[in-house]
Amino acid sequence: MKVAITDYSFPDLGLEEAILLPAGHEIAAWKEKKTAGELPALVSDADAVISQFAPVNADVIASMQKARVIVRYGIGVDNVDLAAARAKGIPVCNVPDYCIDEVADHTLAFLLATVRQVVTSNNSVKAGVWGLAAPLNQFKAVKELTVGVVGFGRIGREVVSRLRPFRCRILVSDPIASPSDIEQAGATPVSLSQLLAESSAITLHCPSTAETRGMLNSESLALTRPGLIVINLARGDLIDPDALTAALQSGHVSAAALDVFNPEPIPADHPIRKMDNVILASHIASVSGPAVTKLRQTAAKLALMAINGEPLPNVVNGVSPTQPR
Repeated sequence: MKVAITDYSFPDLGLEEAILLPAGHEIAAWKEKKTAGELPALVSDADAVISQFAPVNADVIASMQKARVIVRYGIGVDNVDLAAARAKGIPVCNVPDYCIDEVADHTLAFLLATVRQVVTSNNSVKAGVWGLAAPLNQFKAVKELTVGVVGFGRIGREVVSRLRPFRCRILVSDPIASPSDIEQAGATPVSLSQLLAESSAITLHCPSTAETRGMLNSESLALTRPGLIVINLARGDLIDPDALTAALQSGHVSAAALDVFNPEPIPADHPIRKMDNVILASHIASVSGPAVTKLRQTAAKLALMAINGEPLPNVVNGVSPTQPR
């Protein structure tokens, strides 16, 4: 049977081949991300589909004649039309335990680099300047901060656990999480409006949904304290990029550290790329050798399980595996 891989950022597909080829299945893969209009040529006759960043929209899903599963290389599934897949009876699976420690570690790295002016100081010294690379009031101790964590899933919980030894005040906003669970983790459960009003740093760890897209915008940023620090390692579209840029330019947001952006890649002429008070990365917070290996092997195993008609874990759109159609 055929497993289609719409796109991948790995050097090769050796890990996937080691799982799927001995079972007698073939892999048809495109390395580069294609448009939605191009994807049906690859996936229409596939028995399983694995996707990284390609837009698996309703039209692409409608072209799938045999697919028993769509697997996302990652946690988020916002590039897959879940409703269209559900209507067609195709389960969509993610890898929810991928990169938890990596992203939580990267969050703390971003926070520390921002409040201790790590990148700014490095660039200043390399440019031949010896001394403070930023105004004195931009150097802070984490203990002084009120850190607002938006989202208390696997990653949000790990971020909170890493923040606790720094003895800062930790606020958590998550409409689904139990307040008692948040309190037991050492944080204070609050509404999003209270988090916005009281946090000196905000870090986002929620999925991209109709409710969360653009959650940080000109209106919500206006509710925050002057000098706010914004950290985002979740999804770029959680933040209105124009609103954030304007807030950075005005000084209302004193610094930002972003692993994700809207759009990606960040346009070459975007002003945020030239701001000294912004740390940028190219959507790499999830990366480590062991994490990527686990991700790829899990995705291939999920495809194999679906082909074999086995019960699937991690189904995010409420569809049970189906027999061949």
